[in-house]
Amino acid sequence: MAGYRQQAVDEAGQRRRLEAGLEALGLNLAAAQVETLLAYLGLLRKWNATYNLTAIRNPDEMLSHHLLDSLAAVPVLAQNARDGRVAEGARARVLDVGSGGGMPGLPLAIAEPSLSVLMVDIVQKKTAFLTQCRAQLRLTNAAAHWGPVEKLEDACGYAVITSRAFAELGDFIRLSGHLLAPGGRLVAMKGVYPHAELERMAQAGLEDQWELEAVPRITVPGLDAERHLVVLKRRDGP
Repeated sequence: MAGYRQQAVDEAGQRRRLEAGLEALGLNLAAAQVETLLAYLGLLRKWNATYNLTAIRNPDEMLSHHLLDSLAAVPVLAQNARDGRVAEGARARVLDVGSGGGMPGLPLAIAEPSLSVLMVDIVQKKTAFLTQCRAQLRLTNAAAHWGPVEKLEDACGYAVITSRAFAELGDFIRLSGHLLAPGGRLVAMKGVYPHAELERMAQAGLEDQWELEAVPRITVPGLDAERHLVVLKRRDGP
């Protein structure tokens, strides 16, 4: 009985931290969306015990380092996905490359149900988890694909292609850039300002085709660490 009471206390604490984090981020979500985010966190903890989806196992750290970290990027991702400069067939379509345990794809799909989110990973157990989350959480706007992103083909393209701890900027561009729709944006989630990666990107000649549009710093509630988003666009696009 004591164990059940402690679990209830822990869950109530996580709910309060999540709600406070959402308020700090300016994300006004419905109660049902908050419940779905907590259910996703529960599934991540459950599957992680067997499939080692993430090295972080502490529930509070999962909330801050994974869930709130992903949610902090939602405003920028959603704004770019709905940008009127993107071809209509690709608008509101987001590709999450190297999604792993579903970050930021699943939090984005939960927070922004009008967006269509495809999560790609080369590890089958991870895409199996993502597919299970889609079914169990009833996320009709999310899907998972198992395989290398460089072999993925899509006629419409995506308004936003994002990644979190996936690869260096140059590799991110080379592997997934072919899937970006005209007017779309690549948005890479990074920690500290990626000076060295941007220099290597320039040295590789990628600045001839790709323009650095912005590197906004984002604040993650409860996380004392630097976070930046690197926003790139094609030089021949709007």
